[in-house]
Amino acid sequence: MHARSLDFAPEHPLFRSRPIEHPAEVPFALVADAEGHIEEHPYLRCMGRTGNDIVPLRTEDFIPLPEGSEFFALPGRRPLGWNPETQRAEHLDGDAVAAFVSPAHTQTYLVAYEKQGPAPILPLYAYTALGWFDGRFWTTAVRVDPDLRQDVSQFHAPMIEGAVDRMKKRFPDNRLVEHLATQCAGSYQCRAAQNFFLERWELPIPSSPACNATCLGCISLQEDEDVHSAHFRLKFIPDPQEIADIALHHLEQAPYPVMSFGQGCEGEPLLVADTLAEAIRRVRAVTDRGIFNINTNGSRPDDVAKLCEAGLRSIRVSMNSAQKDWYTGYYLPRNYEFEALAESLRTVRQHGGWASINYFVFPGCTDTPAEWDALQRLIETTDLSMIQWRNFNIDPDWYFKKLRKQPDGNPFGVLELMHRVREQYPHIAYGYFNPAAETQAYYNAKRA
Repeated sequence: MHARSLDFAPEHPLFRSRPIEHPAEVPFALVADAEGHIEEHPYLRCMGRTGNDIVPLRTEDFIPLPEGSEFFALPGRRPLGWNPETQRAEHLDGDAVAAFVSPAHTQTYLVAYEKQGPAPILPLYAYTALGWFDGRFWTTAVRVDPDLRQDVSQFHAPMIEGAVDRMKKRFPDNRLVEHLATQCAGSYQCRAAQNFFLERWELPIPSSPACNATCLGCISLQEDEDVHSAHFRLKFIPDPQEIADIALHHLEQAPYPVMSFGQGCEGEPLLVADTLAEAIRRVRAVTDRGIFNINTNGSRPDDVAKLCEAGLRSIRVSMNSAQKDWYTGYYLPRNYEFEALAESLRTVRQHGGWASINYFVFPGCTDTPAEWDALQRLIETTDLSMIQWRNFNIDPDWYFKKLRKQPDGNPFGVLELMHRVREQYPHIAYGYFNPAAETQAYYNAKRA
């Protein structure tokens, strides 16, 4: 079950290396009272969940809680702690406490709890195991991307507010700027949107109010009355010039620029492929700096080809699983089949571009033998460039209930999965963010 502890940070001049630190002992279990106060247990140790299994943990499974992470008390869920004397799990009185780890980190174990009665469905976040030892919090995660673009240390409210005001004055009639300012950078505190106003790195370009999937965990439109969206969906389709104007400005100002279609506040960008293709052409008529990327469900390979012909050079296809039945049960696709995803990835590679998957990591599901076999087939049939190891934001029990499926069993650990990919496919880049052209060139040189 337990995997080797591994540093997945690449040796690259754009990145800052960080030593891996583990606690001297397994951290103590945590519990929250009715007012939300968090306390550690005097002797029970933190446990983890993988699939439906509750397991004891080792010191090597923990890292210090990353700055910018959040805490959640989980109502109706009693935490479980490991008694090292009896070698048994025991209940704690109160609510379980989980971490929502900051960007660039991937969870390796979920929080361990037992539901009590009709516990409410958890909001659409990832709930990672969390403990306390030696005066600090520890969590079960690994940093998969050393890029600092969304580290909390890079953001200061007064600086952001001033930058938003300046950009709105520069583009007073651009609906995208208004949406990114009011909804994304403001209401949602979206780091990608804030980086646009700070004129650096990746530019998010929401573009589609419609979607051709009804994902269970959609954060912009929910049909289930018991699950709430974290965002309001974009209500308009920007015209090509609105997109081109902000893209050109970003390319003039930003270091390592990436222009990305497909954001959490919209639907599926491939549904407006003609608009996006025209915007790309207008930008590429002026400059070839930076790259255009699309974050997508990969449902329409023909439209992907159309975008590549216009100048798209990067794709990130999202998936909860490389297995068709698990994927279909979660995405509930409309008018497309699972096989389209691989075809879209291949299309970008055939045009000389960069192909990533946005892989939703669910400990105990992502690291099973069946999923590993499916992932290998996907890598080998698409000539994949990168895996972005993202946390799966969903209530675990609700997920299994909605899919009417249970984990395949025999998980070997998220870190072990990452290690297997690294050993068998050393050319595959690891990360959390869409890489800039310079980073892609670095990995492509290594691959060659």
